[in-house]
Amino acid sequence: MLNIIGGVANVIYPPVCSGCGVITGGHRGMCAACWSSIRFIERPYCEVLGLPFSHDLGQNILCAEAIANPPPFDRLRSVAIHDGVVRNLVHALKYRDRTDLAIMMAEWILRASDGTVAASDAIIPVPLHRWRLVWRKFNQAAELARQLARISGKPLLASTLVRRKRTLQQVGLGAKARQDNVRGAFVVRDAHIGSVLGKRIVLVDDVYTTGATVSSAARALKKAGAVDVTVLTFARAVSAPI
Repeated sequence: MLNIIGGVANVIYPPVCSGCGVITGGHRGMCAACWSSIRFIERPYCEVLGLPFSHDLGQNILCAEAIANPPPFDRLRSVAIHDGVVRNLVHALKYRDRTDLAIMMAEWILRASDGTVAASDAIIPVPLHRWRLVWRKFNQAAELARQLARISGKPLLASTLVRRKRTLQQVGLGAKARQDNVRGAFVVRDAHIGSVLGKRIVLVDDVYTTGATVSSAARALKKAGAVDVTVLTFARAVSAPI
């Protein structure tokens, strides 16, 4: 019966490529053209910022940015470069209510996590301010975090970190303006400090651009006593490998 129901569902809602919409062999898949266009971030990369290197420089190598300006988090890992199909997936999730894509995207995030999810104690999404959440209806980072927690079996602490300041949208702001915009924007609820104190936390967001948002969130987690904070994003902005 399940096979029959599944067959009927595939006729009504045929499996299509998540990137371009052409019919594929299964749901939550991608066609060969879209898949081959994605620039996945693989080693070699900076061990702290996950910035891809153009050639292998050896083990545990850091990029100049990580050395000159160490981030408040311990490491960053991302699935792919934020362009083309990857940008379309992010926009579909964020602006077109395609929350169904969060399942596939979270699976890719887990693969790119470099073992940090397995070693963590809990998963926390970068929160939206309550008024923006009402306007947008859902938090894309929370959707990714929820699916990541489900497939990894790790606890999801969806209400632990809150955005206490209503900030401007980061899109269109320069690096300095982004930092000023989110400075002091996040705090760990007093009642939830025990779930962060002494823990290894995975902080989830959809895109890493300048790092201002996740840095502000990571500072709040470290202030609350987190011993290790890993930032995981689906996409990251990169001008070119270094």
